[in-house]
Amino acid sequence: MDEEKILTLHPEEGKQGVNISRTKYEMIRQAILDAVRSQGIITYQGLVSLVDYKLRNRFEGSIPWYVTTVKLDLEARGEIERVQGPGEQKLSLKR
Repeated sequence: MDEEKILTLHPEEGKQGVNISRTKYEMIRQAILDAVRSQGIITYQGLVSLVDYKLRNRFEGSIPWYVTTVKLDLEARGEIERVQGPGEQKLSLKR
């Protein structure tokens, strides 16, 4: 049986998302939203660390790659947003 896929979105005009497993998408999406919710504003590095900590030993594949892919998708869907400012990229839930 083929695994169900989801085509992710990309927030930048003209850039394409990628096809990934819906199961992996949902796991990473939930972990990202939980992490952002718990921190309010979180750095990208902090996000990768929290998701890695939560899913370690339960997730097959490169967690940083999936976090980046799903993070971009959530930005494109308006669920999370980048916080403007100097330094490392920061994220929060969309108001």
